[in-house]
Amino acid sequence: MMNRVVLVGRLTKDPELRYTASGVAVATFTLAVGRPFSNQQGERETDFINCVVWRKPAENVANFLKKGSLAGVDGRIQTRNYEGQDGKRVYVTEVLAESVQFLEPKGSSGGGRNDNDQFGAPPREPQGVPYGGGNQNQRPNQNQNNNKQGGYTRMDEDPFAGNGQIDISDDDLPF
Repeated sequence: MMNRVVLVGRLTKDPELRYTASGVAVATFTLAVGRPFSNQQGERETDFINCVVWRKPAENVANFLKKGSLAGVDGRIQTRNYEGQDGKRVYVTEVLAESVQFLEPKGSSGGGRNDNDQFGAPPREPQGVPYGGGNQNQRPNQNQNNNKQGGYTRMDEDPFAGNGQIDISDDDLPF
């Protein structure tokens, strides 16, 4: 049997942090995850998925994520039920997060989204600004594409395009 979930999306509101009677931290949040296809009207739909995380990761989520933050969740689907106030059985399906990755730098304001962006849409790379890290002190190489900006390779480019060879210095090797 297998029960594994991997999600990337944006929080719909600030996480809610609570503590059990025995002092164990639990945080709940809802992740907006855009579907990779459009409906018949040409609109992209979004799923709103409830997530739960426990202990120290719950405190980290509450301290470092907020509404609009981009997060990655790795976990499993869990279904539970309880008796509602009206006496009827209520069923809840949620993702029990085993790991939550913070996918934006601290202090980022929701990935530069504006009000016209779809909630859950992937972040856009600003023009002229590389997305991701790297060594800014790279030596120039005759095999580098002219499309590279500031020594970085854009995420949608093949870094091995061209003759298939790359120049790696001994200083770049970890061993």
